[in-house]
Amino acid sequence: MNFMIASHSDVGIKKNTNQDSLLIKVAQTNLGKVCLCVVCDGMGGLARGELASATVVRTFENWFENAFPDLIQRGFDPEELRLQWDNIVLEQNQKISTYAASQGTRMGTTIVSLLIIGNEYYIMNVGDSRAYLLTDQLSLLTKDQTVVQYQLDMGMITWEEARAHPQRNVLLQCVGASEVVTPDFYNGPVTPDSMFVLCSDGFRHVITPEEIYDNLNPGLLVNEQKMKENAVWLTELDKQRQEVDNISVALVRTCQGG
Repeated sequence: MNFMIASHSDVGIKKNTNQDSLLIKVAQTNLGKVCLCVVCDGMGGLARGELASATVVRTFENWFENAFPDLIQRGFDPEELRLQWDNIVLEQNQKISTYAASQGTRMGTTIVSLLIIGNEYYIMNVGDSRAYLLTDQLSLLTKDQTVVQYQLDMGMITWEEARAHPQRNVLLQCVGASEVVTPDFYNGPVTPDSMFVLCSDGFRHVITPEEIYDNLNPGLLVNEQKMKENAVWLTELDKQRQEVDNISVALVRTCQGG
């Protein structure tokens, strides 16, 4: 599998710092090309959220460069991948929590991570950053770990109520500010000419799923320049609609070959 990639991150119209962090890495292996994509949305006073998200992204980058080649060399095992990612979350949760306590504050970050290897994708999610898959339709691959999503699952509120709910940003857990963090894991098949979209919640609050599909579907985005342009266009649309959060999106389009 080959990949085209693009990303865009914006501080938005209200905040002084961008507390989102993202990463896209592609490497050639004996199993073909692989792609790692990570989006983290940090939270905390001053630059604390930025520190939390950047620390987790750097940890994933170090894992991809140092531990992942060994995982490939031994023979890729999805369960071993899950264990290693789970350990990253546990270690970073403790590290960030301990540092925040030493500073007399709280800080944390969401994580959504994607690994494409062979003809499969593997996703881990903590919090309310999201992963979508666009083929001939839009599919949400992750479930928000939020109070509103829980209320929705329990039938306590409707989809319409959830979209504008005053507690829509309240997380059930995040890395660094929760005693126990339990990531969600997902996997599925990958086909050529598909688009994976990873984003912070600021990217998708005030635009519709239809607008995401109409602007980011793989039939439209045939090169990296167009991918970047449309990511920027949707970000500017968010800002025009008065989205107050940081806005980040990462795009990975699959292609034949590799």
